[in-house]
Amino acid sequence: MSAENSVSLYFYKYLCKEIGSEDEVRIRRFTYVIEDLGTPITIVNQITSGSKVEGLQLKGSDFDVIYIDPLFKVYESERDVVPRFDHCIPLIMETDDTHPCFTQLHLGNNHDLTFEHDRAKNLFKCRKFSSELYRLYRMEDLTKDLDDINTSIFKIHGPCLTNLTDTHDFAWCLRCDEWISQAQPWVSRPRTTWPSPELISKIISCGVLYVPIGYKESCNEQIQWRISFSVAEKVLIFSFNHIQLLCYALLKILIKEIVEKEEDLKSLLCSYFLKTVMFWMLEESDPSMWRPD
Repeated sequence: MSAENSVSLYFYKYLCKEIGSEDEVRIRRFTYVIEDLGTPITIVNQITSGSKVEGLQLKGSDFDVIYIDPLFKVYESERDVVPRFDHCIPLIMETDDTHPCFTQLHLGNNHDLTFEHDRAKNLFKCRKFSSELYRLYRMEDLTKDLDDINTSIFKIHGPCLTNLTDTHDFAWCLRCDEWISQAQPWVSRPRTTWPSPELISKIISCGVLYVPIGYKESCNEQIQWRISFSVAEKVLIFSFNHIQLLCYALLKILIKEIVEKEEDLKSLLCSYFLKTVMFWMLEESDPSMWRPD
């Protein structure tokens, strides 16, 4: 064995000790899977995400909770709307005048809000669903849930309600059950062996989410929604082998311990960029290179 291989193996063992072994990562993830499954779907569908849910216990690791609003259902076009018996409000995507990965949502043409949707009526500007009003509506609901006690511990941060220490994000979002056409190129683009066809099929079946935040430079920011692939990202990271997860963790440590401590570099990079870099590397690399030595 070469000296380089020997050092790599030593470093691998060190990282397993500091970041976690395969079994430790599996147990951490399983804990959050149980938490998600324990939420009654009749009330709300919960999806946890963030570094802790990915199985990493690093300094500054975050914990995000996504709640899927059961009152609304998003469709890519009017012809896709399926009559439902659960009183869901159908919303239609409108991307003609939006930045990539953003959309406007408008009330389905053949649908009018009834007395059952009194609160929801206030969230629309004409027939456009306002992301800004929706965030405020959810903040108001949080205030009621906490009985007006210590509600100042939360703030609106982007599309989320965040605690003041920035360790927990709570995001209410909407869902489309279908994989939208804008994301279709991801399904068929050239790649080596990852992700597998089975993994791609699983991701497609999850559909996409919409979080209440618009494109900042748009004059229509208040009525735009960002298309989110959080569920797909979570599934992809759960498919990492342990070597790949450790490399991902190392990139996160690089950001926190080096980049963020340099004033000129602070806030220049975020962990989401690193996640995307890992996805690209895994798509284009030979799987045999990801090993301890």
